[in-house]
Amino acid sequence: MAFRQTPSQTVGPYFAYGLTPQQYGYDFASIATPVVADETVSGQRIRIVGRVFDGAGAPVNDAMIEIWQADGQGRYAAPGGASNAAFRGFGRCGTGTDPQNRYFFDTVKPGAVGDGQAPHVAVTVFMRGLLTHAYTRIYFSDEAEANAGDPVLASVPAERRDTLIAKREEGDSGIVYRFDIHMQGERETVFFDV
Repeated sequence: MAFRQTPSQTVGPYFAYGLTPQQYGYDFASIATPVVADETVSGQRIRIVGRVFDGAGAPVNDAMIEIWQADGQGRYAAPGGASNAAFRGFGRCGTGTDPQNRYFFDTVKPGAVGDGQAPHVAVTVFMRGLLTHAYTRIYFSDEAEANAGDPVLASVPAERRDTLIAKREEGDSGIVYRFDIHMQGERETVFFDV
């Protein structure tokens, strides 16, 4: 008898159903939602929205995005911490329930956290085909001066930094930052080893 190679396996898409159940119509509560900061949290209200694209440039319909960020004063939420009491700082959103395969987060624009870091949001990407999740950051297009001094952004080759910059748009519903994530290809987003 000849033995054959065991077929490879990939992650999910089941993780999005289990970790973002309300977005998929299940009647049990998520521990995290796309609402990172509600209207009781002080700071500049923003929405972060984008899509995840695979190596062929097609939108991914079963990705899950998690974010972690500081509040408007640059403070992270922590038990007994000094951040706004209602500020969670953490959000999770799946791309599978939006007709355009978008993710979104309603939050406040983060403040600088110190050590020369520009305002930013930490992002984790989960999707089919990834055996481990990918880490990146969102910086803001209207923070050019702070971005210029950020040590993490400075460690990225200059020609690739724009893949980490969310573009500001203003509309009827307020300030929106668009941040598309490209997993591979010419516009591949910069990902970090953690």
